[in-house]
Amino acid sequence: MSLLYVFLSQVLKHSHLPLDNYKSNINHMENKLEKAIFAAGCFWGVEDAFRKIKGVKDAISGYVGGHVESPSYENVCGGKTGHAEAVEVAFDPKEVSYSELLNAFWGMHDPTTMNRQGPDVGEQYRSAIFFLNDQQKEGAEKSKEEISKSGKFKNPIVTEITKAGPFYKAEEYHQRYFEKNGGGVCHS
Repeated sequence: MSLLYVFLSQVLKHSHLPLDNYKSNINHMENKLEKAIFAAGCFWGVEDAFRKIKGVKDAISGYVGGHVESPSYENVCGGKTGHAEAVEVAFDPKEVSYSELLNAFWGMHDPTTMNRQGPDVGEQYRSAIFFLNDQQKEGAEKSKEEISKSGKFKNPIVTEITKAGPFYKAEEYHQRYFEKNGGGVCHS
């Protein structure tokens, strides 16, 4: 049961209005956001870039795509977990489309370098789109094909498009890192 539902049920308990009338509206409000997961090198810069997009309601740094449960930053940086540093983006599709997020993704990193972004090297810094459903898979594949044909990049796109496994939120000190530590860049 959500906190919103609990709160409203307590408020309505003391009123003369039936709670059932509001339950479907509460569920609708909670379910309007969609999620997408992107890996584009160091997650600090990727999270910061997605947070600046109108319609993005949250961006969480974490790990995905590997074989170790609940990995730590040290585990992932050790290169033996298979995980990528990634960002889970919660967005309102009425304000920003998945296609627009894909366009932003292509612009925030170099998708032609295998397991590398700027000075960061290793499989954890790979370029990847982790899809959550068939529509995202189709959208990602179409977007990758379009960007490949556009001539924007001299070298071939190496971004992997993979079904998302469990997403593990990174340690708290990684969340909103640039906001807490005065900005910066991870890669160029």
